[in-house]
Amino acid sequence: MGKTIPWTTVKLWTLEAGGPDEPGVLWCGTIPGGLFRSADNGSSWELVRALWEHPKRKEWFGGGADLPGIHSICVDPRASRTVRVAVSCGGVWVTKDGGGTWACCGEGMWAAYMPPERRSDPNIQDVHRLAQCRSSPDRLWVQHHNGIFYSGDGALSWQEAVGVEPSNFGFAVAVHPKNPDVAWFVPAIKDEQRVPVGGALVVTQTRDGGRTFEVLRNGLPQRHSYDLVYRHGLDVDATGDRLVIGSTTGGLWVSEDQGKTWGAVAARFPPIHYVRFVP
Repeated sequence: MGKTIPWTTVKLWTLEAGGPDEPGVLWCGTIPGGLFRSADNGSSWELVRALWEHPKRKEWFGGGADLPGIHSICVDPRASRTVRVAVSCGGVWVTKDGGGTWACCGEGMWAAYMPPERRSDPNIQDVHRLAQCRSSPDRLWVQHHNGIFYSGDGALSWQEAVGVEPSNFGFAVAVHPKNPDVAWFVPAIKDEQRVPVGGALVVTQTRDGGRTFEVLRNGLPQRHSYDLVYRHGLDVDATGDRLVIGSTTGGLWVSEDQGKTWGAVAARFPPIHYVRFVP
């Protein structure tokens, strides 16, 4: 990729606040795989060059876009200098010194789209979304291009969830803020069509750390649904009870009971790429 940023192609992909011990700090992930840090609430920004110039970054490639993108940023609330980011396609990267040094962590992930000798390479994994439990930040969940993975050691190693129905493909993931064993996903058809399986929009939930999954559909459209939910189209609030999902066809649904039942906003909006509960 070189050291010169192609500014004409830079797109903001995600923005996250620093931890409680770093007030005013913001982190920003972009396409083409640039990570930026601000120490003054966004008035000025600095490229995190240790990641931008890392030799392994040359292997990153676009997943659904022409260039790689940093779409997920998880700041450890216990130690704000520990930050984990996810790249499509470039795996999960971790710094423990505020961005000075980085390590690629993806042992246990595998990529179905790569030849056998490269499928386990952590640096080419197409992570669609990375999310952490706020109360247990070493517990992380990933929606990957070809599966769902979870980690209990701060992203050093990953295990795959198996037997996920109706599909283990999707983009979004949200984790309960107090219970790291509870997480939600929005499944879809992989690659061929990118719509809900069988034309029915559902949310899948695990309550036991990925051993089993339940399909939640009450209140969601179950016929002729073409609502795809992107990476940032699902969120859970600080209580862990209220969820919201927004779709590419402008659908917006809210649940007050951890996804058991859903209510739709009456109007249809333009495509929704990002939803967020504001404290």
